[in-house]
Amino acid sequence: MALPQDQPEDAQDSPGADRGHGAEPLSFSAILRTMADDKRRERVSVADLLSLMQDRAFGALIFIFAMPNTIPTPPGTSAILGIPLVFLAAQMALGKAPWLPKFIAGRSMLRTDFAGMVDKASPWIAKAERMLRPRWRSLSSPGAERIIGCFSLILAVVLALPIPLGNMLPAVALCMMAFGILEKDGVWIAGGATLGVVSLFLVAGVIYAIIKSAFFLIAAVFA
Repeated sequence: MALPQDQPEDAQDSPGADRGHGAEPLSFSAILRTMADDKRRERVSVADLLSLMQDRAFGALIFIFAMPNTIPTPPGTSAILGIPLVFLAAQMALGKAPWLPKFIAGRSMLRTDFAGMVDKASPWIAKAERMLRPRWRSLSSPGAERIIGCFSLILAVVLALPIPLGNMLPAVALCMMAFGILEKDGVWIAGGATLGVVSLFLVAGVIYAIIKSAFFLIAAVFA
């Protein structure tokens, strides 16, 4: 899913960026749809999403970079998408504002390609959004988000490692926590964290099995 390099357009030109004071914030799916339908822009960049989501950028970008790993992907994809996740999770753990280096933020794709992706993902995102609502707010407080950031950093590192089938469950866990952060839903954050713990145990089991198999083969060769 490496995207061609391009300079980010001014996100403020998007119709979804101009919201009046006191207006209801657009949902994540609505912001994606607004960008996909904005015919004034030729390309959509990571920086555009970072700017438009503002204080919800952590949840939005973690979801976007984790989501492709929830399904089987070509070898190396998890490493490419895991690097931005490591950046974002580390910043969330440190309580910093979301920021990505230019070589990541400047990545872009044709708006038409982006619209095709949104068409496929929107029904699932909208279905999840209908189940989300603000609750268990203590889990979405600034202090709690730093703890979530630390745990997300561990999951992001695991996701980026070349472990067979070791990236799918951590990716699902990150997506659930990202949705929880987006909508201040502590239930989804807790569910994602629980799944994340389970995924770490499973990945540890896979690593143990690989190491044990390697030692067995070495012993068989030199026996």
